Amino acid sequence: MRATEFTRGREFALALDHGDDFYTALTAFCTEHEVRSAFVPVIIGAFRSARLVGACEPPADKEAPVWEETVVEYTEVQGSGTLAWDPDTGTLAPHIHISTGLKHESARGRVGHLLGAQIQFINEIHIVEVARPRLLRRRNPGLYDVPVLGFDT
Repeated sequence: MRATEFTRGREFALALDHGDDFYTALTAFCTEHEVRSAFVPVIIGAFRSARLVGACEPPADKEAPVWEETVVEYTEVQGSGTLAWDPDTGTLAPHIHISTGLKHESARGRVGHLLGAQIQFINEIHIVEVARPRLLRRRNPGLYDVPVLGFDT
């Protein structure tokens, strides 16, 4: 287990617009406002399409992460996550999970790690910057190369 006390920084309300690419817009916002560490307590809105981690077949190794993706379309969305810095690549490393309801399938649900999405109508994001310590995300080669959250204390 890893834990740390943190100091809140700035807080933002971000509204993504119809047709925006979720991660392109989020990364542009973070670059413009120099946000490298943050919690995303809530995301609400709609996606025209979204790519989630998921597979139709059971994995050969149930302990291993699933790297395949599935696509969902025309969904209502609620989610949350973290924004951390990957010092190995020098890039923002978001970790966002969402719950979706497929609007044209009686709101049937899908849940998972968000790989990418296109906004339909609107998407609202609350971002709480972490001023200290800096949140880091590095791949753990001993854990299937999964990117894990760490703290730069």
